[in-house]
Amino acid sequence: MGNGTKIPLSFLLILALVFPSAPQITAASYPINVWPKPTTFSWRQPQLTLLSPNFSIQFPANPYLKPAVSRYFNQIFSEHYSPLVVPHLNVTTSAPLACLSIGVTDLSAQLAHGVNESYALTVPSPSESTTATLTAETVWGAMRGLETFSQLIFGNPPRVASGLYISDQPLYTYRGVMLDTSRNYFTVGDLKRLIKTMSMNKLNVFHWHITDSHSFPLVLPSESVLAEKGAYGEKMKYTPEDVKALVEFGMQYGVRVVPEIDMPAHTGSWAEAYPEIVTCANMFWSPAGSNPLAAEPGTGQLNPLNPNTYEIAKNVIDDAINIFPDSFYHGGADEVNANCWKTDKDIQAFLAKNGTLSLLLELFVNSTLPYILSKNRTVVYWEDVLLSSDINVSASLLPKENIILQTWNNGPNNTKRLVEAGYRVIVSSADYYYLDCGHGDFTGNNSLYNQPPGTDLGNGGSWCGPFKTWQSIYNYDITYGLNEEEAKLVLGGEVALWTEQADSTVMDPRFWPRTSAMAETLWSGNRDETGMKRYAEATDRLNEWRNRMVARGIAAEPIQPLWCIRNPGMCNTVQ
Repeated sequence: MGNGTKIPLSFLLILALVFPSAPQITAASYPINVWPKPTTFSWRQPQLTLLSPNFSIQFPANPYLKPAVSRYFNQIFSEHYSPLVVPHLNVTTSAPLACLSIGVTDLSAQLAHGVNESYALTVPSPSESTTATLTAETVWGAMRGLETFSQLIFGNPPRVASGLYISDQPLYTYRGVMLDTSRNYFTVGDLKRLIKTMSMNKLNVFHWHITDSHSFPLVLPSESVLAEKGAYGEKMKYTPEDVKALVEFGMQYGVRVVPEIDMPAHTGSWAEAYPEIVTCANMFWSPAGSNPLAAEPGTGQLNPLNPNTYEIAKNVIDDAINIFPDSFYHGGADEVNANCWKTDKDIQAFLAKNGTLSLLLELFVNSTLPYILSKNRTVVYWEDVLLSSDINVSASLLPKENIILQTWNNGPNNTKRLVEAGYRVIVSSADYYYLDCGHGDFTGNNSLYNQPPGTDLGNGGSWCGPFKTWQSIYNYDITYGLNEEEAKLVLGGEVALWTEQADSTVMDPRFWPRTSAMAETLWSGNRDETGMKRYAEATDRLNEWRNRMVARGIAAEPIQPLWCIRNPGMCNTVQ
């Protein structure tokens, strides 16, 4: 492995032209595939070449490329992946592949929204050269290419697909995963494993929903009392040092870490330290004979009429921005509950004087949003802040150049409403991308489950059931129903795992390989070169990719019996 030897980009581009750009072709016809499927995959005469025992990777000096190269170099020679279906290809032993040369145009490009992640990879046949080339505009594109290169290698001794050319770039700039660490705690090691697997799947944003009504695990320097009183325990906290390490880990894997400190709703945990600024805290969530005080157990909302609310909220925002360097900041603003606010006497008086709940939310947003924007952040809110039917704010308070809205309700309908209003959108439709759905209801003493045999339980108590299968996720078009200009406002998509019924013991199978399905659709789409959905041929490829993830230590759940893979086509339907 060599460091600091920069190959002239012009030379690398000439080598890349050995295999000119080809139209997208069905990867299922190949004995070796890459997940997510590349934009262009040209392999005219499939063959294999051994890796030389003295194989090296030449790359330009960069603090993030260096650990990535080291990581992949070690993986290449230690993985010894055994495919579910072993490719029956000739292996050339006379001229093993001796080197991978990496060229990067812009070594200073930062990991930020919209950064160029394209790359081109050439693995020549032995008769042409024993040097493969990887060219990229940025270090982050080079990381994506290294992942692709690693998936072309299997066996012991390692052999690599040769005589091929790949040109690749993502369809969407935002390809995310959201994890809630308030309802159940996840260790820093769990979060690093999630980021590592995201990088394998070419996903680039970890949206960290850190706090909620259930716990406040984030230690903030100026408001340490929030975690001291609001975390589940001393060993269930994230310190600034933890955050710094996780952000740096994400950089090494090409994954941004975007924090979410949800407010003004979902803030019951704040009341452990500051009960005076939280309405309806620690009340039973659904009193008999009255409307619920929250969407689920765990009540509490910040009081927009209490001046102390803003002093504390600004301290929280300031600290969070200081320890999370990403330019995106997620402010939450979802599921504000009218009944919770109405339990407060000051709010009751405000409403009696012709005030409205929407004015209360506007007061909160108008007092906190400008402060976040003054910190040079782009703010992400859940769609509720604009689209909620009973408590919302005027669009005039949400500047389109500074605000991104994340949609989770009503599938493509709400996406359409948001882009029609001119907002950039992240799609997290609960109908397709909520990975916690379909596991029933978590409330106790629930008579729903005490029904006579034969009773239709519908979705089994899961408000967003049924379970979101990988096929449903794969076939979802996040720009469905949008015209060309509206579709440009969709930045990408994001799966979400809310953790009422999930912790580290089930994290991997909840995410994988279903999240891999979204990853491919956001990277290269879900249609073949003719425009037809390619979910049919994706099945075998996803089986193989899931198997490789398991071999890499990720407990991804199976999507079919092994028998199906060993008997191609026998598990298909007649369609």
